[in-house]
Amino acid sequence: MATSKLAITSLAAHIRPFTCSAASQPSRLAPHPPDLVRWIKREGGFVHHAVKLSQDTPFGIGLISTEQIPQGTDLISLPPHVPLRFESDETAPSPLLAALARRVPEELWAMKLGLRLLQERASADSFWWPYISNLPETYTVPIFFPGEDIKNLQYAPLLHQVNKRCRFLLDFEREIRHTLEDVKATDHPFSGQDVNASALGWTMSAVSTRAFRLHGDKKLRGGSSDHVPMMLPLIDMCNHSFSPNVKIIQEQDGSDSNTLVKVVAETQVKENDPLLLNYGCLSNDFFLLDYGFVVESNPYDTIELKYDEGLLDAASMAAGVASPKFSSPAPWQHQLLSQLNLAGKMPDLKVTIGGQETVEGRLLAAIRILLSSDLVEVEKHDLEELKSLSFTAPLGVANEIATFRTVIALCVIALSHFPTKIMEDEAILKQGVSDTAELSIKYRIQKKSMIIDVMKDLTRRVKLLSAQETPSAS
Repeated sequence: MATSKLAITSLAAHIRPFTCSAASQPSRLAPHPPDLVRWIKREGGFVHHAVKLSQDTPFGIGLISTEQIPQGTDLISLPPHVPLRFESDETAPSPLLAALARRVPEELWAMKLGLRLLQERASADSFWWPYISNLPETYTVPIFFPGEDIKNLQYAPLLHQVNKRCRFLLDFEREIRHTLEDVKATDHPFSGQDVNASALGWTMSAVSTRAFRLHGDKKLRGGSSDHVPMMLPLIDMCNHSFSPNVKIIQEQDGSDSNTLVKVVAETQVKENDPLLLNYGCLSNDFFLLDYGFVVESNPYDTIELKYDEGLLDAASMAAGVASPKFSSPAPWQHQLLSQLNLAGKMPDLKVTIGGQETVEGRLLAAIRILLSSDLVEVEKHDLEELKSLSFTAPLGVANEIATFRTVIALCVIALSHFPTKIMEDEAILKQGVSDTAELSIKYRIQKKSMIIDVMKDLTRRVKLLSAQETPSAS
């Protein structure tokens, strides 16, 4: 440890410490950061004269247009040397940084680029300081929530992911300290600084909230390029919308060797409109975990359930279905469940409700099959038909009604796992709460609302089917 302390002292003039203070309003790392637009232009990039950085968009800090901009107009372009990336061990700035990156699980890819970002943040003469200094000092992602607000998310799969990330940060902090304990000051990837879990959480959040996956230089089999996470200065200040007005285009044909990536107006952009990108068709789990916000009425939001025969038996009986056989499928039913990967040696028992499918196809097919005793009727349809909600009543109206009622009962069970009701949540919000508590409450409100929407949709379908049901259909 003595070596580490000496390194900090001897390199003090060449580092920027990993300290940050809590802020009620979003603030930048530097009190008066350099002009990011001017820096990009100086480095050979382009920024449209009507694109401005604003503190007052509906989404917080972001980009707005100061005049009407026609569709197809180039708004921002970055030359190849401006994005911050960490493509591979071969391009790593130091062997130690590459070694640490190899210890990061693939699912936490943001930390690999985060290590590079942390290295640049520590260096007083970093080329990217004009960009890094404009990054937020704090992030509203759940790993930084107070314990009570994490608990108040009320949704077990997300709580598992938050806890998993927090454990990783604490374990990785110890691993980094052990790896760098006796490293010479000149070889230290973070300029001799002590890297704690808070700094690691900041850098992982900075990357997860702002990085884009673009084509890299490395060619894969078939001639395609690999996808490399990159931080795109200024471009990453476009906020999210499922109805975006701008899009990212990556130059790949060599037509402009000075441009790696650019932002183009996808629609006409009106004066004072924010510039909005689609971050992806993601559930609120991903938006909150990686970006620190929740999308209201998110059409891609889902809840995760475990495919459990006992639970399905209970749901069917609660729905009034006679003699369900989820726990004791016939051999032919078990074979079809294996084809759906819901049975067998290594089944995937995670199923979802909500989103674009309303009911995940595998779950829908399984319930339809297990509520049917007619092998001949089932064999008339392939699994894709049985997985489709748009393929109405493939096994008969009675089977379909029983299937939907079983899913509705599953939704009721899922709702019962939330300790509070939507009205209670809304009452708490009206009282005024902290920013992180507000996010937790809004998140769980959206989960419950989504479940209720699925129940309403399936109830409507049951009523339509009941109206056309005849004795012969049963």
